[in-house]
Amino acid sequence: MGAAMRSEMESGRAAARALLGGARAGFGGVRPPDLPGAWTAFDEEVRRVHSRSYPPPPGTRLETRLCDPDGHVREAALRDLKAPLPLVAIRCADWVPAVRDLARQVLAGALAADPGRTLTDLVPLVLRLGRREQGGWALELFDTALRAREPVLAPWARPARPARWGRPARPARTLTGEVPDTVMAWLRRSGDLQVRRYAARLTLESGSFGVRELARRAAVESDPLTSRLWAEAAMAAMAADGPDGGPDDEAIDALLGGHVPMVRACGVTALRRAGRAAEAARQLTDRSALVRACARWAVKQAGGDPYALCRELIQDPERVFPYAVTGFAECAGRADAPLLRALLDHPAGAVRAAALAGLRPLEGPVDVERLLPLLDDPSASVAREAALCLLSSAVRLDAAPLEARLGADRPAHTRRAAFRLLRARGGAAALRASRALARDPDPALRALARGPGG
Repeated sequence: MGAAMRSEMESGRAAARALLGGARAGFGGVRPPDLPGAWTAFDEEVRRVHSRSYPPPPGTRLETRLCDPDGHVREAALRDLKAPLPLVAIRCADWVPAVRDLARQVLAGALAADPGRTLTDLVPLVLRLGRREQGGWALELFDTALRAREPVLAPWARPARPARWGRPARPARTLTGEVPDTVMAWLRRSGDLQVRRYAARLTLESGSFGVRELARRAAVESDPLTSRLWAEAAMAAMAADGPDGGPDDEAIDALLGGHVPMVRACGVTALRRAGRAAEAARQLTDRSALVRACARWAVKQAGGDPYALCRELIQDPERVFPYAVTGFAECAGRADAPLLRALLDHPAGAVRAAALAGLRPLEGPVDVERLLPLLDDPSASVAREAALCLLSSAVRLDAAPLEARLGADRPAHTRRAAFRLLRARGGAAALRASRALARDPDPALRALARGPGG
């Protein structure tokens, strides 16, 4: 459970305790829960307090009566027209059939009266309640409403108005950037990952988007699972036969610029069918190993040599950059080790680190005399890669030079790399290193020394 979820649930518990203690709700009083986890925690906390209190606290607030352990109290509270809809939705999954049936009538009535507001407010909560034994009913109800032929307009939607009888024209008001402003559009832009994934699946089932819009949404989406849904749908549309099928250059370009590696990999794969496989050479230096692997495949399919292209990129020290080194190392052999070794003197620390990482699988026996001084490199990434190279030979290392690097006068990344090797070496040297770092001025290093294996 993440920190945000813990904070969300604690706010719900605090609201429940305050209301049960007689605090006033609303402006100047207890702030009601506003997130799904807070509402479910509120419900659970009311029952918990009741179960541990004798006599039970007086349930004067409607919100607490809706969560009362006594089913008769909950059923009576549901008949109040002011019952908060989030708690009504929770009662739709109640374990008492009479309470459950009444709550479902209330929720269905609210959805019929104001579908836009009800859906936007309750979809995040209903998605979480759908995992409960009796929670599927509300989710099916919302599914039916969102799959309707006529889209449900968002509660803040305002259609455009033409100029008439001297009144100026009024543009449509939209908070989602889409016209008309629908609940589905709001759900697709929600900050809640579960809601965005749910909305993406419903949208894909409807088939309302073309290949370019699918690719655009895949490119701008930051959630890997949601972006994968959009990207796979775009790839399926381009692979389909018929007038709307076939490669689309604009869609491919959008995929190639995606945030998520899997989306960019889809774009690289689509280049071949579009007759643009040669363009995959530009993706040989992508920051993702998945995209680089797809690019090497596409270049080979076009008759090119990815090894030669990557080698050419790192031969000019003035133009070399880290991912070019990483891409070359992935297709290099042992004979190319001198070329990577020459980059250990490059002025950019990221390039030196990439070269060192590329050398690790290519070189045979570990050259301790050459790698040990790299622990003192001013770049933290170089020191980390040097420690990784030396780990397999940690038991053969002399402890004295490593212990000397634990001094407070050394950079924190050097102390961390030396401690990592001493801990792998084990024995009395590892114990002395843990004691030394337990008094280190850096709190992160102190936590490392006191943690498991420290």
